[in-house]
Parts: sequence; C-alpha cells; structure tokens
Amino acid sequence: MSFAHLFSPQPMHIPDGFLSVTVSVILWIVSIVVIAYALRRVAEDLGERQVPLMGVLAAAIFAGQMLNFTVAGGTSGHLMGAAIATILLGPWASILVLTTVVGVQALIFQDGGLLALGANIFNMAVIGTAVSYFVYQTVLRLTRGQRWGVLAGGFLAAWGSIVIASLAVGLQLALSGTSPANIAIPAMGAIHALIGVGEGLITIGALALISATRPDLLKAGEARPTGGRAVWIGGLLIALILAIISPLASSHPDGLEWVAEQKGFLDVAQGPLYEIIPDYVFPGQINEAVATIIAGIIGTILVFGIALAVAYARRNRASASS
Repeated sequence: MSFAHLFSPQPMHIPDGFLSVTVSVILWIVSIVVIAYALRRVAEDLGERQVPLMGVLAAAIFAGQMLNFTVAGGTSGHLMGAAIATILLGPWASILVLTTVVGVQALIFQDGGLLALGANIFNMAVIGTAVSYFVYQTVLRLTRGQRWGVLAGGFLAAWGSIVIASLAVGLQLALSGTSPANIAIPAMGAIHALIGVGEGLITIGALALISATRPDLLKAGEARPTGGRAVWIGGLLIALILAIISPLASSHPDGLEWVAEQKGFLDVAQGPLYEIIPDYVFPGQINEAVATIIAGIIGTILVFGIALAVAYARRNRASASS
C-alpha cells in the first residue's frame, strides 16, 4: 500500500487489514442501520431551500478533506466536516453527507478499505455527527444562542468530533488485535487532539463567514429564499477551488498512518482490490499535480451530484406522502 505521492493528498481513512473481519462486519451493520434511519428522518429536518445545501456541503467537505494541513511531529490532519454539516443541516442530513463523502472516497479513490468502509462511516459520519450535535447544542443552550456561543460551540464540536472519533479508532484497533489498547488509544487521542485544533479553527472560520452573510443557515430548515441560488453556486465554486489547490496539501502522513508507523503496524495494511483513481491521482497524467486537480474536480462534482440526488429524492418522497 503506497503513501508516497508527493503532490497528492495522503490517504486518510482506515485501510483493510487494520481491523478484524468481526469488528468490520459489526460496524458495517451498525452503520447500515443508522443510515437507513437517517434516510427516513432527513426529509423532516430539511426545508425545501436547504436541500441543495446537502450537495454543496458534501462537495466542500470532500474537497476540503483533500487539503491535509501540517501539524506538529511531522504528521498532518485534514478536515472531517461533521461539525459544520451538523450545525447547518442537522444530525440526520449530516450523517448522509459524510456517508456520501466517505463512500465515494473508498469506492472511487481507494481511500480506505471496502471491508473497513463501515468503520470509516461509523467513525466519521455517526460518531463525528453525534459528538458534534451534543457538544454544539449544549454550548448553545449554555450561552443562550449568543453569536460568540455559536463560534465557541462550533470549535468545541469540531475538536470533540475529531478526538472522540480517533479514540474510537484506537479502540477498534485494540479489539481487532492490531495494537494494544494502552498504546493505540492514547496515541490516536494525543495526535488528534492537535489535529482537532485545526478542525476547530476551520469550523470557526466557516461559521463566522456564514453568520455574517447568511445567519439563517445556522438554523436547519430556515434558509430564506432570497439569494439562494447564488449561495449554492458560490458554495460549489468554493469547493471546486479547494479541489484545484489540492496539490498544495501536506505530504506528511495523516494521524492514523503516523500512529501505525510509529507503533509498528503499518505493514498490516492491505492494498485495494481494484483501482479507479487511486490516492486521488487521475491515471494517465504525467504531471501529478494536474492529475490530482482532475481527480479532485471529478470527486467534487460526483459527491455533489450524489448528495443532491439523495436530498431531492427524500424530499420529494416526503412531499408525495404528505
């Protein structure tokens, strides 16, 4: 399994081989159950004007995740996006957005194993969203909805989602016999506590911009009609810009790969069963930076389309049954 690309984003999710078949299957089952419930609930939580936001956020999160940022110790982190998706869309839509992103990353870009896909969805979409929702709502109640409370809640929700998800990965590695719990859990928690700061700062920046331009979007289902199309088009353009600058991503290993290398279990990772656009590098291009940009644009548009289709399908079904 190669992590050697210099100009492309580093693979970010659990590969096959890190988790046992038993742990992987259990997490697949849990994830499927939660996704099925989220599909039933999502139409109730979204207003008609917020449906396109699912597509825009999915695209932005996908592109943002390609931009690994350097943290201390020669490692890197990346946006997870569960906090911002939960704050803007509510928990059920956030689960579907993150599932779309993680699913496309695994199926098209070979980022994360297929057997481990259920675990990656569980950690990022389910745990990330649940922690984000609990922390953000708690801070919002304590601060009585003040603007600074929105920003503080966003930071803490983002930081907490990264740290708790990383601790879950450490526990899964321990249950799989890959690394002892007293090694995997503290190591994952320590490095991701630093990565979570980056996630929190990105989330604050996004929330500050939204609060200044479209504060109605901070209340799921209450987006006002005026200027809606410009917001969705602008959001998609921002996502495409992030994809275009993705070759600037840090070449340092991400938190999980760094821990695996430091703790001696990196070599148990298994390569993908097939390759379509492996490691975010479009095949057939001599220039790797160009290949990464092409891959990023393809992924951004694909994720946008899938999330948008899911949102409209659920919304139309809800409208037909009402």
